[in-house]
Amino acid sequence: MDQRAVVIGAGMAGLAAARVLSERFAHVVVLDRDVLPGEPVPRRGVPQGSQPHIMLAGGMRTFNELFPGFETELIAAGGTRFDTGLGLCSYRMGRRWPSAPTGVSLVAATRPLIEAIVRARVTTLPNVTLRDRVAVSGLLGSAREVTGVVLDDGETLDAGLVVDCTGRGARSDRWLAALGLPIPAQLEVKVGVAYTSRLYRRQPGDLTDWSAIFILPTPPGESLSGLALPVEGDRWLTAIGGWHVTEPPADAETFEGHARGLPDPILSDLLDRAEPISDLVTTRFPASRRRLFEDLRDPPPGYVALGDAICSFNPIYGQGMSCAAMSAIALGHALDKHGRQAARAFYAAAAAILDVPWSFAVGGDFSFPRTVGPRPRGFAVRRWYSRRIALASQIDSGVNGTFARVQHLIDPPRTLMRPGFVLRVLRMARKRRRGSGPVR
Repeated sequence: MDQRAVVIGAGMAGLAAARVLSERFAHVVVLDRDVLPGEPVPRRGVPQGSQPHIMLAGGMRTFNELFPGFETELIAAGGTRFDTGLGLCSYRMGRRWPSAPTGVSLVAATRPLIEAIVRARVTTLPNVTLRDRVAVSGLLGSAREVTGVVLDDGETLDAGLVVDCTGRGARSDRWLAALGLPIPAQLEVKVGVAYTSRLYRRQPGDLTDWSAIFILPTPPGESLSGLALPVEGDRWLTAIGGWHVTEPPADAETFEGHARGLPDPILSDLLDRAEPISDLVTTRFPASRRRLFEDLRDPPPGYVALGDAICSFNPIYGQGMSCAAMSAIALGHALDKHGRQAARAFYAAAAAILDVPWSFAVGGDFSFPRTVGPRPRGFAVRRWYSRRIALASQIDSGVNGTFARVQHLIDPPRTLMRPGFVLRVLRMARKRRRGSGPVR
């Protein structure tokens, strides 16, 4: 076991990494430039923290592995659990998905609550130290390896491993270049996403048949989405936004007006009944980014990037926390097998984790004509087939359940390519397009 690991960033990726590293290093230090609150409140270092977050079912499974009982604790703190087919009112392509179980569940809660529970768990680990209000200015090392970090005040920390979890604004390209180390190529897909959120008081009976709302646009003619999640404190966390939005709602009248403009009235009806209890908060997300560390011929020993520092997804798809946790598990496996030379194996494993959600997200983004960037291979065929899966899933609960398991990172994507499933999708999609076919 090495003596010390340093994690830069105390967000979800950094906390998951600290948990994994605590079993492999004598001491783990987690550094964050932000003030880490003792209560579940939004913090400056997580600019999207006031917006809705969804942890995919595969991510929940991984967090339960890292922190046994995590889901139970989240529900006890006010999170709401529901089946994605029975509880989530989803609308797209001119109709709602019927109420039918998928066997895939979500727990709705705010990002500050999710992070506070994980952070509290990490602080109980005897060999992990969290230091807030500490900024990293660079890396220690040479053109051969990274050996630690330099803080803004000049303090240095030696480390057997530095894990960069500083998010999409990571400065590590500059840090690596300063040591003469290679930096990765980067993909960028400009999506122009912007969304505005607001909290409302939640009362029994607000939604008689559903637990949550998700209205998706049908491109190319539509671009706005609407969301309402039941979160702790008997509140609705609502959001309205979408792709290539130049003027997201900035006041209550515009926010509610955008809700009335959505193709399904369920969210607007909810807002008309519910009492607003917060100000509006707007977040912009100009582009999805992926740094191709897996293509580096010689990634430097002693350093890895993880979470949004590798891949920052369009947040509408809710993939970031889940992929970060899965990548942290992969880092542990790579360290067990390769020790200090684990970077190459880790990046290969992380790329395998990220490929599917990146393809889902970018494929969806390119359905909107103004999206700009490198298109994934096979995009046209994938988009054609994805649309047929969506159509089929609106009248076939079996198709919907299978797709949900892949979308939530439970089953591998090859499940969607099995001949029997493909034939079923094509048959049911034809029925859906003809406007026939009862839910099965």
